[in-house]
Amino acid sequence: MEINSFKARALAVLSSTAIIATMMVAAPAHAALVGPICDGISPIQTCVGTTTDDAPFVMKVPANFKGTVALYSHGYRYNVNIPVGIPFVGGYTVTNTPEPIPEGNLAIAGYLFSQGVAIMGSGFSRQGWNLDAAVQSNVELVGLFKDKFPTTKRVVAWGNSLGGIITQTLAEKYPMLVDAVAPMCMPDNIAPQLTGAGDFLWGMKTLFDPTIKGGNYSAGAAGNGEAFGDIIKVLTVMASLSNPANLATGAWPATSSATGKALEAAKIPSRSAVLLLGLMTGIPTQSAHFDSVSGPSGALKSLFPIALSPALAIIENGATAAILAILVTQDIELQAGGAVFDNSATDYTARVVNERVVFNAALSGESAIDAMLGALSPANPGAPRATASASAVAKMGTLAATTGKVNVPTIMMVGVADPVTPAGATQRIADLYLAQYQAERAAGIAAAKKSRTLVSPKNKLAIFWGTTPKSYTTFTEAGSPITTVPAAPGTDHCNFSTKQYLAVAKAMLSSASKGEVPGAGEMATAARRAGNLSTDKFFRAPLLKFYNEQ
Repeated sequence: MEINSFKARALAVLSSTAIIATMMVAAPAHAALVGPICDGISPIQTCVGTTTDDAPFVMKVPANFKGTVALYSHGYRYNVNIPVGIPFVGGYTVTNTPEPIPEGNLAIAGYLFSQGVAIMGSGFSRQGWNLDAAVQSNVELVGLFKDKFPTTKRVVAWGNSLGGIITQTLAEKYPMLVDAVAPMCMPDNIAPQLTGAGDFLWGMKTLFDPTIKGGNYSAGAAGNGEAFGDIIKVLTVMASLSNPANLATGAWPATSSATGKALEAAKIPSRSAVLLLGLMTGIPTQSAHFDSVSGPSGALKSLFPIALSPALAIIENGATAAILAILVTQDIELQAGGAVFDNSATDYTARVVNERVVFNAALSGESAIDAMLGALSPANPGAPRATASASAVAKMGTLAATTGKVNVPTIMMVGVADPVTPAGATQRIADLYLAQYQAERAAGIAAAKKSRTLVSPKNKLAIFWGTTPKSYTTFTEAGSPITTVPAAPGTDHCNFSTKQYLAVAKAMLSSASKGEVPGAGEMATAARRAGNLSTDKFFRAPLLKFYNEQ
């Protein structure tokens, strides 16, 4: 879920002649409906206000407005202030500033304005996991826009990360309000997402640092401190695991538990253990800088991609995902009123039936795999399982969730190696839509037996898969991997280029006007022109481990 705190998101709108007003507009802080208050400036008019739930919004309307507005939903923003000094995220301050375009991208705004398309977005009434509140804010915002601009003909909606599932849920619950949608790098529902997060944090705690809390955080400031402490501890473990000396020798972190130290005594490398944790929780084995196929020149050329690269990818991806996992877990626990992660009945051996074959060498062979799984089994007193609060789980179950129903033309995009919102979340929608389409087609055939006319259902789903290059890990002359270059396409979280965003925008607008997604040939052409995208109908991403797919 998009981590908006990593960098300042100063947004500006690019008109055909100049850079005009900023897109991240701070609306008045009122507890009732305010606005839209518009400045009347041409060529781009800006309107701000707050919805009745106190969510600030901004609208940007070009002078050549042709009746279509694009509603953008931003990604996950932390719901607590984070002190300076916390790695990567320190210094973050909670903000509800509206964001009407992906990452304030000027080229995307300029394209939409050139097509006579208006843009808008809400800052939402609360941050954190806010699916219920965000959908209601968006429903009201659509109404406000139509009232203010009565020539509106179509509404398209899109969003990144948490904004992706907000968009999908909006289309499921209120299909009459939107003509086409584009959920991008969307997470799965909260239970599958937190299962993956909880599994990984539990594994880190069980093997590498038993002082990691990993969930069941206290309320208030105490809980914040516990969560921040976990971030530091997890990243400290990751730093130890990725230390070249420890990678070479297999040494374990000094903070390792008695269970971890027993595995170390059995000569099982720490890199194999962290790889196992990643595999059993579904973390991709390709990351921003590790492709699992490349090796440096010399003796490690063949060994590195087999034995080291998958583990380094898990470490890099795990560090990215763990920060968000900790803070989202704390957020949901506060909303639900208690611990929500429960692995008391989880069979981790079943989770890696296929992976233990594929990554056998990196996991140090069958005996090591069995030893590690034995160490993580309920039979080991040194690996106590987590138990959730039944009432908290029930409360979590009342939070909004997607059904996977595709009601309007839908364009999706996700990186195949996104470690935060795995491609499997998008695959789940694809699987459900295939069943939906087949049922609709069967109903049409049945109806045709009476009417003598076959009406085939329109295709309402198309997916851009963000692909990784064939190889991309680079090395210094000494053979060390270089991790200071930008993340490879298809990796990292919501790591899309301007061309890729524009491909989605164009397909979404076309879908809204036609009532169906572009054809396979048109989508394939768009993917090729954007670069590092695929529309391969035979590609299938694995579902999240929550679904126990084998």
